[in-house]
Amino acid sequence: MRTVLNVLNFVLGGFFTTLSWLFATLVSIVLIFTLPLTRSCWEITKLSFLPYGNEAIHVDDLNPQAKNALMNTGGTLLNVLWFVFFGWWLCLMHIMAGVTQCITIIGIPVGVANFKIAAIALWPVGRRVVSVETAQAAREANARRRFQ
Repeated sequence: MRTVLNVLNFVLGGFFTTLSWLFATLVSIVLIFTLPLTRSCWEITKLSFLPYGNEAIHVDDLNPQAKNALMNTGGTLLNVLWFVFFGWWLCLMHIMAGVTQCITIIGIPVGVANFKIAAIALWPVGRRVVSVETAQAAREANARRRFQ
């Protein structure tokens, strides 16, 4: 089912959103001061290409032992830089793609996926794209750690 939905996403507008993310990745490489944003940009490019079966999860949820206040502060500053240069137009692109896809009944699940990516597009620094199973296992492990 994931394969069918990923193909449907690609056909109904995912191609253009993925190209937008690739363009943002290339721009972040070319502009030297945005080079730290390249990893996050590439991660969300993968999510835009294959949104079903993958999920963006914060690195603190993947590896809670490596939490670092300094890195979180740096990530917040990078997210602000990201929002100014790339985040707002990539978010708008996903919203427009989602609205367009939701007009058709068959595109509603794909449109919902684009709305989720739109939220991630605003603040992607510090997120990694992993399989849904890995994300679920990380959340369960964190829940067990918190409530013990």
